[in-house]
Amino acid sequence: MTSPAPLRVVQWTTGNVARKTLRSVLARPDLELVGCYAWSADKVGQDAALLCRLDEPCGIRATDDAEALLALAPDCVIYTPLHPDVEELSRILRSGANVVTSAEFLTGHSLPAGSREALEAAAREGGASLFGSGMNPGFAQLLGAVATGVCQEVRKITMHESVDVSAYASDSNMDGMGWGRPMDDPGHAADVEAASVVFADGVHMLAATLGIELDEVRCHVGFAATTKDLDLPGRPIAAGTMAGLDLRWVGVVNGGEVLDLHQRWVMTRHLEPAMPVEHGYKVEVEGSPNVTLNFGLMPDQPLDTLTVEDMHGIGMTITGLPVLNAVRHVVAARPGIVTYADIPVPTGPAAWTLAGGKS
Repeated sequence: MTSPAPLRVVQWTTGNVARKTLRSVLARPDLELVGCYAWSADKVGQDAALLCRLDEPCGIRATDDAEALLALAPDCVIYTPLHPDVEELSRILRSGANVVTSAEFLTGHSLPAGSREALEAAAREGGASLFGSGMNPGFAQLLGAVATGVCQEVRKITMHESVDVSAYASDSNMDGMGWGRPMDDPGHAADVEAASVVFADGVHMLAATLGIELDEVRCHVGFAATTKDLDLPGRPIAAGTMAGLDLRWVGVVNGGEVLDLHQRWVMTRHLEPAMPVEHGYKVEVEGSPNVTLNFGLMPDQPLDTLTVEDMHGIGMTITGLPVLNAVRHVVAARPGIVTYADIPVPTGPAAWTLAGGKS
């Protein structure tokens, strides 16, 4: 038996998540980097690996010439900006390139009116597939679906993300949450709902995976105030202002909440009211039998050597690798928007590092 030819991929943007996806692409025999897109003019012409803070160049130089990259006819584009650009994604899909993305896209339900339909049409026109994930929303909902596989009956699934996010305080995806806003600030809950609406996609994706037709998706928001000033890099938060967020996106059937994506994010443990966190993910299935699945993440290095940058890197890894590990399945999938309901369960790379060396 011979190994299949490597899939030709383009890395689209060179930010935090790309540093993890590009590193993995270069390390894998089943993927070949053929191009790299950079937004900034000062990155154009630079080696993609060096832009992603690798030690050695890879020989692929970043460009802002989208047409030149699409002319390479890549099998897949790894699209990792923070937010999706519908026009840009449509252009890529119409070219025939499949797309996997971490850019706050799962199903398209949370995009502005007409955007989901435009992406679906572009994908079908190009004969390409569009897949989005991340850790949560995304991979966490896959775990929720898998946890029901031992059940005779399922009445409700709740997925908890419970994390101290102070290591990510300065990240731009935190901007819309309103950290440091006065408590009871008018419109704050509505702003959080708008900033986190991609979690509605997570509810829709889980429902599709389970074969459930939802009546509606609701959002519930709760806040806690820090009892002390927080001197966080890039985001100082004053005592008495918001530093704890309890966020639930729920799927409703016949008036009952049957799918619950529960996020608890805090910038400190000094909160009023208290918002304890468990530093991980948990799936709870109410059914026959009841199922609890705990999903913990630990660094592969001694804890006393762990830095804030290391912790941030773990977050970027679990954001980017769910889409990267899905590339081969997405390339083989039907044209259009696809989710975990449409592809085999993605796993890690086939070459495992064993105790005695590499397999």
